[in-house]
Amino acid sequence: MQSMLKVIHLCSGYGPLRVLHGISMNVQKGEIVALLGANGAGKSTLLKTIAGLELPQEGRIQLEDRDLAGWPAHRIAAQGLALVPEGRGLFPGMSVLENLRMGGYAQKIRGAEMALRVDQACERFPDLKAKLQDRAGSLSGGQQQMLALARALTGSPRVLLLDEPSTGLAPLLVAAMFNQIRQLRDSGLAIVLAEQNVQGALRVADRAYVLKNGRVVMNGPAKDLMDSDEVRQTYLGQ
Repeated sequence: MQSMLKVIHLCSGYGPLRVLHGISMNVQKGEIVALLGANGAGKSTLLKTIAGLELPQEGRIQLEDRDLAGWPAHRIAAQGLALVPEGRGLFPGMSVLENLRMGGYAQKIRGAEMALRVDQACERFPDLKAKLQDRAGSLSGGQQQMLALARALTGSPRVLLLDEPSTGLAPLLVAAMFNQIRQLRDSGLAIVLAEQNVQGALRVADRAYVLKNGRVVMNGPAKDLMDSDEVRQTYLGQ
């Protein structure tokens, strides 16, 4: 399989505080890789650093054969890497349509091409079609998560980073969201999924990395981690 994203001995943090300590991972085309770990393990910091929102202190970040470490976020987005942040990161005072258009801003997608991308988003997420002129802040939690994901997809990313997408969603919406992620994987996207919902993440993922205190402490096929006594006891309460 084709490797889309490689993280090599990545160290990152906030000012003098180092949060990530030599993280290495890779994601193939058409694969979901889950990032698991308790709050504070470093999952969000890892995704923000990959996306260019935080600067790496050491290490490399490769999108295919291009080293993106230290690039600004808008240049990384233009290369085909999209982040759906924890909390969704929508512009609540802007309309649903305006939020969708922002997803293609870094790639300079405009006019007829953007109109096509919006139509495709509405086909994938029909609930958004009737709400294009509504303020994003007026949507339900589930609709806001759909919008955040749809906005990322308007830029036609090759790698999609998802930070806690199931947070705050009702169980039926969580199942629908994981199903959407599976469909995106099947379309060829490389997906990194950071999740507190460990069981749901392992069911949809192909492989997973477990983080603790900013280090990878376990990794392997998702099924193997689901069957691991340590993972079950620590994260699933079994």
